[in-house]
Amino acid sequence: MPLVRPFETSFGRQTVRDVLLVRLRTDVGDGWGECVAMADPFYSSEYVFGAEDVIRGYLAPALFAAGDVTAEQLSALFAPVVGHRMSKAVLEIAALDAELRAAGESFGLRFGAVRDSVDCGVSVGISPTIDALLDEVSGYVEKGYRRIKLKIKPGWDLEPVAAVRDLLGDAALLQVDANTAYTIADVEHLRELDRFGLLLIEQPFVEEDIRSHVALALAIETPVCLDESIVSTEVAIDAIERGATSVINIKAGRVGGYLEAVAIHDACLERNVPVWCGGMLETGIGRAANVALAALPGFTLPGDTSASDRYFEEDLTDPFVLRDGRLDVPTGPGSGVTVREELVHDFASRAPVELRE
Repeated sequence: MPLVRPFETSFGRQTVRDVLLVRLRTDVGDGWGECVAMADPFYSSEYVFGAEDVIRGYLAPALFAAGDVTAEQLSALFAPVVGHRMSKAVLEIAALDAELRAAGESFGLRFGAVRDSVDCGVSVGISPTIDALLDEVSGYVEKGYRRIKLKIKPGWDLEPVAAVRDLLGDAALLQVDANTAYTIADVEHLRELDRFGLLLIEQPFVEEDIRSHVALALAIETPVCLDESIVSTEVAIDAIERGATSVINIKAGRVGGYLEAVAIHDACLERNVPVWCGGMLETGIGRAANVALAALPGFTLPGDTSASDRYFEEDLTDPFVLRDGRLDVPTGPGSGVTVREELVHDFASRAPVELRE
């Protein structure tokens, strides 16, 4: 899927989104899922061809061998396969889509949504110049996005943040995302971000380094948010109790599926820790599930649930359109969206792989 503009972070620059889709045919109907793994193992250890391989070699055979099975049972079914949460998540959401379409129930109703639309933020990549960054941010503000997130890295942090804060004014919601680009040696430098009144700083250190996030949270006023570190409900609770984070970004693919994402939401809600829905440049297939998830009560901060035209000229579903800074939660059965199969065919980089019981 060609992106409407390059998207650069501390781990690389993307001009296309390599999308792995799963269509699950069941005796109650079909379901669709979108795997959030990237083309290369730079953001995560998971990547598109690896996800295909683990689905083909391990997860699909386990699914077929199980016979009658529900989406809720897949986590236990797939437990013998260590990790590979993004691969597991795409099969879970495809199964859930099929189940709920047959039952006439929406993702929002199944997850526990309490809103019919959600506030939307936008993630802004690293730009070639400050002027180019301000032009891009101004465009998103004009479209009505309610929160701006800036990607940062060493050498691209204080100056762009200062420029965008001046552009937006003090009252606007502004946050930054480091994608693990810093180390504990950068605490004093990161403390300088306090003067910009940020909503949060997201994942400055590597995933496994909870201790350094605890130290940073004690050293700065800006709330620390964990993203890549949060891979399960248990890890989320541990990070909260240790003081490593006061905000959590929930990405369903990263935690193994939407049912685990709901469980993390519930644990955070019990502890009065706000959550928000992260994005992985999803097409409308994945975006539909994200918007439904973001309608749960604990999602009190705008997520990266941007409109379709933020990333794609044409989406694989009817486009999600921003209205007054919000996206409507689909109400139809399952994901509530219809996959444009002709576009899937047109964009396909190779023929589908068909797996049978």
